[in-house]
Amino acid sequence: MIEFLQRQSRHLYPGYFAMVMATGALSLSLWYLDVPLAAEVLLYFNVFIFVLLLVLNGVRLLFNTNDFVQDLNDNGKGPGFFTLIAASGVLGSQFVIIKNMAETGFVFWVAALIIWLILMYTFFTLIIIKKAKPLVDESVNGGWLLVVVSTQSLAVLGTLIAGSTEFTEVMLFISLCLFLLGCALYLNIIAFIFYRLMFLKIEAMALTPPYWISMGALAITTLAGSVLVLNGTGIAAELEIFIKGFTLFFWALGTWWIPLLITLGVWRHVINHYPLSYTPDMWGMAFPIAMYTVGTVNLSMALELEFLMVIPKITIFAAVIVWLLIMAGLLVHHGKRLKI
Repeated sequence: MIEFLQRQSRHLYPGYFAMVMATGALSLSLWYLDVPLAAEVLLYFNVFIFVLLLVLNGVRLLFNTNDFVQDLNDNGKGPGFFTLIAASGVLGSQFVIIKNMAETGFVFWVAALIIWLILMYTFFTLIIIKKAKPLVDESVNGGWLLVVVSTQSLAVLGTLIAGSTEFTEVMLFISLCLFLLGCALYLNIIAFIFYRLMFLKIEAMALTPPYWISMGALAITTLAGSVLVLNGTGIAAELEIFIKGFTLFFWALGTWWIPLLITLGVWRHVINHYPLSYTPDMWGMAFPIAMYTVGTVNLSMALELEFLMVIPKITIFAAVIVWLLIMAGLLVHHGKRLKI
């Protein structure tokens, strides 16, 4: 039995919690666009996925510790572990928004914050002190922006639950600081991604789905800023104009990314005939589209711009279709493995 568990968990993709992120973002999108039944069903499904992935990762940490640590120390795979934090933040936000369970949201927030502190400084310390470091084109990709996504997911959930705690101002202050930290991290990391895309040779096989996180990180940053405007008091209320401007800035940049990412996808799969088959990192493409929908809905409310609602009413269809296609790919992929 132990050998079986070792074998099955050895090559578990570190970023598989992106599936929880994508499902949660889609659930919230449907909730905001008045499809509550589907949103609630996806919430329960997301709990199942989250628990299953926790068990599988626990098994891997227990029985394949060396592989686990090796992935954490890898410039390319390491950022995938931040999906656990983002998934916890998104799932916690689902409980707060859909089920009005602020206490459950608080438990998710505390757990995610502890993991964020441990993982953030462990990962960056390992990367910094590494003696043999890979070149930029061999390590930096869109997956690095999961550091931003995880940080902003904490900002979102912290803001949502702040009013139900006895230390509202402290929670909002922490959430505001996390929002600003996430913005700063994005601007730093995206510079290297832009450098790689613009000045280094890019092969079709290297343009993987996690590059969509370049937009997804901006989408959740938009959501974080918007909920701060909608729920902020004290220092957050005093800085409302600043937060609105910063949030709109990141939303505009995220919107700019979408046509470029679609064009690069056409170049990869149509022009270069790169096969389109299921891989776990595809959930990194489903999450940004759904989160952009959620972020735009909240931005519309925060800025009181009703005309912006035209966008999420269109993008929700893309979010649903992409999620369903990737889910179908997952089922077919694992169905074939079971037959083998």
